[in-house]
Amino acid sequence: MDSPLIPEGVKRCSPKVFFFWTLPWIGLLLWGGVAAILCLWKGLNQTNMSNIFAFALWIVFDLGLIALGAGAFFTGFLTYIIGKKDLKNIINAAVIIGFICYSGAVAMLGIDIGQPIRGWFIFWHANIHSMLVEVSFCITAYLGVLAVEFLPIILENRKIQEIKELRLFGHNLHEIMAVFAATGTFLSFFHQGSLGGMFGVMYARPFAARGGFYIWPWTFFLFILSAIAVGPCFTILCTKLTEAISRKKLVPDNAIQLLAKISAWLLSAYMILKIADTLVWMYGSVPREGLTFMDFFKQGPYGVWMLVVEIIICGVIPAIILMIPNARRQGGWLITASLLACTGIVLNRFMFIIVTLAIPVMPFDRFWSYLPTWQEWGLSLAIIGYGILLFSLAYRYLPVFPKELDLNPALESEAA
Repeated sequence: MDSPLIPEGVKRCSPKVFFFWTLPWIGLLLWGGVAAILCLWKGLNQTNMSNIFAFALWIVFDLGLIALGAGAFFTGFLTYIIGKKDLKNIINAAVIIGFICYSGAVAMLGIDIGQPIRGWFIFWHANIHSMLVEVSFCITAYLGVLAVEFLPIILENRKIQEIKELRLFGHNLHEIMAVFAATGTFLSFFHQGSLGGMFGVMYARPFAARGGFYIWPWTFFLFILSAIAVGPCFTILCTKLTEAISRKKLVPDNAIQLLAKISAWLLSAYMILKIADTLVWMYGSVPREGLTFMDFFKQGPYGVWMLVVEIIICGVIPAIILMIPNARRQGGWLITASLLACTGIVLNRFMFIIVTLAIPVMPFDRFWSYLPTWQEWGLSLAIIGYGILLFSLAYRYLPVFPKELDLNPALESEAA
């Protein structure tokens, strides 16, 4: 029976099947809820964070989500500013994924600051010399932009469309979406860069410190480029996963291939610059500090293998796969390359956050290691549960994929 809440003409699973599908993700949310209550009630002693590891698993997830969520602003930029009309078939999914990533990141930061009710202090008592203040402002503002971009998709629900005023409001929002796309691009450009720039100016931490251009370290530009290179890959991964679970074609191949091609060129450019930056750091910056490259890896659990995995296996290899047209047209190779690229960007953020802090900066100090508590894992994995749950609800009740009916004519007639 056709539900008035489900987009017209499409086929969805029964409410009973959908309920059982949501149970594991609700379970992750409950785990995260218990962990959040403990952290807010008893403090950060519920974690293994310390004076050494002031940034830990939450911030790894935060920076990883922010990088992977870059597919939203970059796809919006390509669609509404550059005029790549083919991407209109995937822009809704990109916006929802971006909203999930950024809202999840902000939620974790609310726990991380310990007293979220004082989060407004960041804006009212801003330290204008802090990159993190600018990051906090841009992330919060961009989450607002994503909420506005998400709103027209929500207003396209069949039941909501019956209300004339909301239908007209949603239509008018669609007409000015280019303004929000441009605003989102501006905000994202600066907070992506400042997240990298923060590590680049940590001169007391030679593993992360970099030279740069004027006031911006090279990590400022590398974080921006890596985010816009890998963000579309994450959008492709989520779309392909949805197609596999629903057993339907949801996005035309030309949209997927266009995103993959753009990501290929950007990822290739990023890897060239990343390798150059690493070599200059190894043979220039490190010797000037009186150190050698192996000083950073001679002890502790974090070895050179991590750098090899990040740059070669999760960087160069997926870039090569995506650059070959015949390879990226094959679903298996496309998914493999996208998965490797996304893994590489998360590993990059892990190395800047955890490895930077684990390496000693004093001759009498030692290498440190860090193991998250179950509370930290609960809060982090809750974001995955939240993301899958919200995307599932959006797919079930909203017209996320405009070409779904055209690409599945047999299922359309069956649903009718």
